[in-house]
Amino acid sequence: MAGGPQQIRQMVNFILQEAHEKANEIRVKTEHDFNVEKQTLIHAARQRLNEEYAQKEREREVQQRIAKSTAVGDARVKKMRLRDELLKQLVDEARNEVAKVAKSPQYPELVKKLIVQSLIKIEEPDVVVLCRACDVQLCEQQVPGAVQMYADIIKKETGEIAKVTCRVNKDAAKHLPDHACCGGITVTACHGRIVCDNTLDARIQLCYEELLPQIRHELWDKHGDPAAK
Repeated sequence: MAGGPQQIRQMVNFILQEAHEKANEIRVKTEHDFNVEKQTLIHAARQRLNEEYAQKEREREVQQRIAKSTAVGDARVKKMRLRDELLKQLVDEARNEVAKVAKSPQYPELVKKLIVQSLIKIEEPDVVVLCRACDVQLCEQQVPGAVQMYADIIKKETGEIAKVTCRVNKDAAKHLPDHACCGGITVTACHGRIVCDNTLDARIQLCYEELLPQIRHELWDKHGDPAAK
């Protein structure tokens, strides 16, 4: 049995050494696995944060574009509103200037020519002249001359003899309103189914519509206003 205890100690030492080596191997592997897992988690977290940041950056850029577009739209609407107000002001000023014609010595002759023009336009044998209450007497004075001038024009242009009955409306309910009409006349036929609006206000509106491109050019296009484009 000699050497027995020594052999046992050697075996024990061998077992302990194997246990230490195995434990160290497990520790090293555990640390390696832990580091790998940690790096994986860090990488995933960093990637997630980057994606979240990129998404927030995209959302911020979208919001900035929306805000910019809204601001530009609001500015354009405001500028268009100011332009419309300016155009309305120009029409009002033109109306005020034209209204002075109704108080001038040339107004009676103008009324006669407006009646003639209306007769030529509607070409009806029986017409009624509508005017402001203050112009009834004036229109009655001008109707005979207007009818004769109309007949002369038709005779010259076609050789036909034009016969037309033209009377001035005296029904107060049908008078052109002073607040909405600065002068001129309206001629109707066929019981009001045919209407020729030859008021000064209608002529102003007609001129405004015809000259609007030129007005816009002079006010905005000519000076490079981007709102006019």
